Amino acid sequence: YDAPFPFYRRPAEMGCFSLDAKRCYHGDARQLRYYVPLPSENPSPGFDLRDGYHDRYVQRDDSVREGLEHLLQWIVQNRKQLQTEDKGKLLNADFVTWRGHLTKVLTTPYESRDGWLLAVTLFRGTLYISEFETEAARREREQRSEMLKEFMYMGYKFEQYMCADTPDGIPDPTGVVNTNEGFCTVIRSRLGSHSILFSGEVDCTDPRSPSPQPPSCYVELKTSKVMHSPAQRRSFYRHKIIKWWAQSFLLGVSRIVAGYRGPDGSVVGLETFETMKIFKLIRDDPGCWKPAVCMNFCAAFLAFLKTVVTEDNPKLVHLFAWNPRHPVSFTVHQDSHYCFLPDWYVEALSAGSPPRPNFQTDALEA
Repeated sequence: YDAPFPFYRRPAEMGCFSLDAKRCYHGDARQLRYYVPLPSENPSPGFDLRDGYHDRYVQRDDSVREGLEHLLQWIVQNRKQLQTEDKGKLLNADFVTWRGHLTKVLTTPYESRDGWLLAVTLFRGTLYISEFETEAARREREQRSEMLKEFMYMGYKFEQYMCADTPDGIPDPTGVVNTNEGFCTVIRSRLGSHSILFSGEVDCTDPRSPSPQPPSCYVELKTSKVMHSPAQRRSFYRHKIIKWWAQSFLLGVSRIVAGYRGPDGSVVGLETFETMKIFKLIRDDPGCWKPAVCMNFCAAFLAFLKTVVTEDNPKLVHLFAWNPRHPVSFTVHQDSHYCFLPDWYVEALSAGSPPRPNFQTDALEA
């Protein structure tokens, strides 16, 4: 996959939606928050990322599998702008998925620890990709240490210190951190010959951004352990920033603001990364990852899905599995618990459109 960087069309925002404190869907931007930069004379803000962990924290139940449901709700509400002239196809997209699933595919060539399970269904000419939890990930979630739980909280707490509810507001770190809440952008792009409609959560928008159009005005907020040596920074560039880059590059988010935390959980410094310049930080390290390898692997994987999943059937699932140091494999499941397209979605998209003949060829199997 070490070839020239493939074509990736500038991501275009098609719409957005919000999830409220009870995780209910709203087809608007009510949960969008606004980035508040620190005054430049304050390089060490000293935010206490542990504050509120025991008394002002409402956690989303991460044992509940949501699948593509919220994105599918958005599609049903916005079908008109997704219509296509293409016979046999209902939406003008080859693939529908979450940004997080694509991120996992992008980073696969360099992943040495975590495998993945991606279920794929072809419905009305579009391939839907939905992740299932691996056994290893389930075990890890159920046995998560107290320290790891606190680190996860710190990431959300950092967002609270850096964001306001209005464009000219100020952050309120005394409030409750509720991880049910979220704002998601819906993006259309093209990787090589594959058109993709996907959604991802966005931390905030910068009302003072030099490019006010979404998604480039969005800002991704991250926390990481403070680094003291060149070796630690090299490890950070090799293993952590690849995921940060993949997440933001896919969505077209132009900036990542990192808060570095000390051992006591306070933010000791901030650093801003421009997504499009991250490759310059790593290109002189011969053992480091390459953005082109990530994107070429993803394009090849999507092409592979098109050749394998050819039966248009919302109840048929091809389950693709990958583990480090193994090739991608797949199994086929009919009417199983891996079925992930809800009946309400299949019915909503089938209503009001004449049944189309299902042209199937065996040429793709060859």
